[in-house]
Amino acid sequence: MAGDTYLTVILAPPSAHGQSSVCGKIMELLGQNKIDHHQRQVAILSQDSFYRVLTPDQKAKALKGQFNFDHPDAFDNELIVKTLWDILEGQTVQIPVYDFVTHSRKEEAVTVYPADVVLFEGILMFYSQEIRDLFQMKLFVDTDADTRLSRRVLRDISERGRDLEQVLTQYITFVKPAFEEFCLPTKKCADVIIPRGADNLVAINLIVQHIQDILNGGLTKRLNGSLNGYGTPRKRQVSESSSRPH
Repeated sequence: MAGDTYLTVILAPPSAHGQSSVCGKIMELLGQNKIDHHQRQVAILSQDSFYRVLTPDQKAKALKGQFNFDHPDAFDNELIVKTLWDILEGQTVQIPVYDFVTHSRKEEAVTVYPADVVLFEGILMFYSQEIRDLFQMKLFVDTDADTRLSRRVLRDISERGRDLEQVLTQYITFVKPAFEEFCLPTKKCADVIIPRGADNLVAINLIVQHIQDILNGGLTKRLNGSLNGYGTPRKRQVSESSSRPH
């Protein structure tokens, strides 16, 4: 499988507890949720797993709601790049687990096994050119500001132990400005723009059909032991990260 994994990045706002993300809906429609992790043809990752390990000063700010987790520098981009290359080379990878209550990485990790298609979800995944150039398909989930705010409020209160005042203060101080500066300009990098997110079943079904075609090709390739033309092996190379999207 080395060199033949199809990487898809989905730039999407957070999903509230109980709501389906676009990635989740794709996995559901492909029937991958019912398959054992060892046997899945499609794997799913989240940029939220790759927050940097904070210094004591940064953690103190985070506990007060004064650390900007929506800035590109909040993520361990070096680890993201290494993980993506390992995935492209067909390796099993260990994905960090981030604790959003204590603002730290947990000791355990999640094992992701080689797959034909990997979906990677995150709001700033287009920002670094080095990272976005590794993906064969880039999707931008376009939702209005009210929806983004309501989902974040519900998620942060129910899943991350925040209170409403803290969530709203963070949104005004960090989240909205970061979205406008770092996220929105990268919309032009998308191959496909999906309005209304997981509610847009027409768009999602088209994406699912495209992925299904890839999976069918991958299955044929494995049975025949030959390359089927949907991806070409890449060589790992060191490239300079872009500070701004081009």
